Amino acid sequence: MHKKTPALCLAWARQDPGHSCGPAAEAGQDSPQDGMALGTAVTALDHTLMLLLIPVSRSFPARCSASTAKSLLLRFLPFLTWLPRYPIKDWLPGDIASGFSVGIMGLAYALLAGLPPVTGLYSSFYPVFLYFFFGTSRHNSVGPFAVISVMIGSLTETLVPSENFLESVNGSNMTVNEEKRDAARVELVAAITILTGIFQVALGLLQFGFVVTYLSEPLVRGYTTAASVHVLISQLKNVFGITLGEHSGPLSLFTTFIEICQKLPDTNVGTLVTAIIAMVVIFIVKELNHKFAAKLPMPIPIELITIIVSTGISYGVNLHAKFGISVVGNIPSGLKPPVVPNFSYFGQVAGNAFAIAVVGYAICISLGKIFALKHGYKVDSNQELIALGFCNFLGGFFQCFAISCSMSRSLVQESTGGNSQVAGVIASLVILVTILKIGELFRDLPKAILSAIIIVNLHGMFKQFKDIRMLWKSNRVDLIVWVVTFLATLMLNLDIGLGASVAFGLLTVIFRTQLPHYSIMGRISDTEVYRDVSDYQMAQEIPGVKIFRSSSTLYFANVELYAEALKKKSGVDVDRLIKKKAGALKKLKKQQKKAEKEKVRSPPLSQGAEDGLNGPGVSVIKLSGAEGSAPPEPTLRTLGLPQPDFHAVILDFSPVSFVDTVSVKILKNIFRDFREIEVDVFIACCSVPVLAQLERGNFFSSAITKHCFFPSVHDAVLHVTGEQRQASVSTRPHPPGHCHAGWGGGRTDSQADPLPPCPPQEDRSTRM
Repeated sequence: MHKKTPALCLAWARQDPGHSCGPAAEAGQDSPQDGMALGTAVTALDHTLMLLLIPVSRSFPARCSASTAKSLLLRFLPFLTWLPRYPIKDWLPGDIASGFSVGIMGLAYALLAGLPPVTGLYSSFYPVFLYFFFGTSRHNSVGPFAVISVMIGSLTETLVPSENFLESVNGSNMTVNEEKRDAARVELVAAITILTGIFQVALGLLQFGFVVTYLSEPLVRGYTTAASVHVLISQLKNVFGITLGEHSGPLSLFTTFIEICQKLPDTNVGTLVTAIIAMVVIFIVKELNHKFAAKLPMPIPIELITIIVSTGISYGVNLHAKFGISVVGNIPSGLKPPVVPNFSYFGQVAGNAFAIAVVGYAICISLGKIFALKHGYKVDSNQELIALGFCNFLGGFFQCFAISCSMSRSLVQESTGGNSQVAGVIASLVILVTILKIGELFRDLPKAILSAIIIVNLHGMFKQFKDIRMLWKSNRVDLIVWVVTFLATLMLNLDIGLGASVAFGLLTVIFRTQLPHYSIMGRISDTEVYRDVSDYQMAQEIPGVKIFRSSSTLYFANVELYAEALKKKSGVDVDRLIKKKAGALKKLKKQQKKAEKEKVRSPPLSQGAEDGLNGPGVSVIKLSGAEGSAPPEPTLRTLGLPQPDFHAVILDFSPVSFVDTVSVKILKNIFRDFREIEVDVFIACCSVPVLAQLERGNFFSSAITKHCFFPSVHDAVLHVTGEQRQASVSTRPHPPGHCHAGWGGGRTDSQADPLPPCPPQEDRSTRM
């Protein structure tokens, strides 16, 4: 292996200060051993690798050591962290019961995807076993998920329709060759699954898991509740024993429900009775498990018992033949060797595979966060992406279809006492035994039983409707996010609905930052604490000082509202006063011009006449202290305009985390407008990053310097009030050139004209 070339080496060095690139690399040169051999091609490769590796460098430190290798191993194989500390006595019984309960539940999902039932078993074996090694959630049960299965089913119906496999029988009748159709669909779905896994692994390595930060709890709970409705509707056809067409896209849920209602007259009574009896029994036993959880050594595995008993009854009574109850059907035995996918499908299904990858991850991390919050542990969002990606990528070679965190299986696993992914391993072993030996025994298992198990275990998710009442009392904005997420996911399906929900959630943040709480701050006596005078009775405004604070940061969407609120809270119509001052100055200039013209027109007295008036031999020399100096600038007082009852404004920047170019411009205007009405503006509690952004935005000038910035509101108040006391010591006119003690051209008392500012003094102002 060759040594790292300079660009790549220095890229690593930026991420690891302890890493040494050597003098040649640090000088920007290749070492003599490498330079001639690698050439320009490797130089170009360095830049490419640098761009690819820097985002991932936090996960892969440059310097290898035993501790680094161990941390990476534990991160990518999380089971090594918890398995050595696995409490066998406390957790194993529940994991065993849970594993057996969820083991056979994957059969029905293959039918939703338009695939042979055995592919549901494959998808319940390989991914579950792999997730044990890579997953971080203790309660997520990965495997087929109804909505993902329906998304895949819509693709198989579109790209590999049954009409393409019609064959003539006896020269006239046309029938579908199901064997060829199923083989073609399995080939298509394998390509989708592998591509989905590639997307998920790539997004995980690129730290795409940060998207989970945009999934607030109301959004997650609204989303999972809507997903539960999707799963419920998808299972109703097995409950009523009717056949439905495949629907996809926006409003497909309502189309499916309408079709179910239209076909209710065709309901198979035997199927409906079977499903109702199973749901009632499962619900009662689960309630007893919950009520007597402290007394029972382990929860009663009612799902497993129901599957075994119903399969036996179906086989003994022959429910399929006598009552037309739909059953799982033939399950071939044995595992199949891995098959390379048909890469020609990748271009056709890339967009759908990406949507499946995002939706699958959203479901997985949503449920993972709910279970982690309930049981007091954390899930790694990036590692969950990688774990799902590996499960899908490797599963695609073994004829699995894309999986996610199965909502129903996860709820069964958690409600039956599952405490870790050991339950998943046991479930995968149950599936393995089923595939190898006893799969054919479940051929008479009614599909209505599987649907009944799924529907009853959605009971916990439907309890989230109680959030509406709670959020109505606590936070209406979160309630709106919950309701919009729920409705968008119902109407637009899970892929588009998720994007719309996240976008709406971000919009609520923008709206809230656009309409923050503005306040005038006052000091609590004998302290350095400043609070909103409207909320705290003990907070008193500082005489002559307005301290203004916004509860939000400043950016283009709210900075103009910030400026308007500041002017409104100050109690002075700043814009109107500026207009009056401009009008008064214009009128004064006209008067001055008129006076100059009259002076020119009036004839001056001769020197002799003037001397005669003063007496013989007397000469008068006129001395003017203003000779050669500019006339004093008019003030509000000299112009006859009302003066503000305050002389300084302090902007509390403690909530401000960033500013943009629009904010910089508006802040400049604030300084300019208040200077026009002889009020100084100061900024307090400004963070260093924000100060740097202001500097890069050319905020500072000769009129606005860093001496206007103070580390705290109290420091700014001390400076302003000290300046006011110094200005009020004397009311006599100051001689020309004299300045008052100020930082940014503060005004003097109401009896004196404004004076040029003093040079900056060393006190509490911010020095950068």
